[in-house]
Amino acid sequence: MDPKVKEAIHLAVRQEALANTLGMRLVELEEGRSVVEMTCRAEVMNNIFGRVHGGAIFALIDEAFETVCQADGTISVGLNVNVSYVSSPDAEAILQAEARLVSKSKRTATYDIKVSDRKGQLIATCHALAYRTGTPLPFLD
Repeated sequence: MDPKVKEAIHLAVRQEALANTLGMRLVELEEGRSVVEMTCRAEVMNNIFGRVHGGAIFALIDEAFETVCQADGTISVGLNVNVSYVSSPDAEAILQAEARLVSKSKRTATYDIKVSDRKGQLIATCHALAYRTGTPLPFLD
C-alpha cells in the first residue's frame, strides 16, 4: 500500500467528526484489510434497553468499510451493506471491526466485515458492496 495514501486515510479518520464523537480509532490499514476499534460508552451509545445501540455498531462497521475501500487511493462509495447482529456486547466493551476484501473488479468490490469484542465474542457480521469511482482521494494533496 502506498504510504502516502495510508497516512492520508489515518489523518482523515482522526479528523472525521463521527469517528471522533464515537471514539473510533483506525488501528490497522493495508491494501484489502482495515481494523477499526471503538470503546463503547453508555452515555452516548446505549439504546432504550441499556445495551449498545445497533447504530453504534453499524457506525463502526461503516468506518472499517470506508477505510478499506479507499486503501487503493481512490474514492469508493457503499452500494449495499448487509449486517447480521449476532450478540450484544457488554457495556463499556472495546469493539473491533475487521474488514477484508473478498473480490474486486474495475467498478465494484465486496468485503466481509466482522465485529468482535476483546474476548473474541462475535458481535456482528457484514457483507458489503462498494462502487469504485476511480476518482483519486481529494485529501491526498
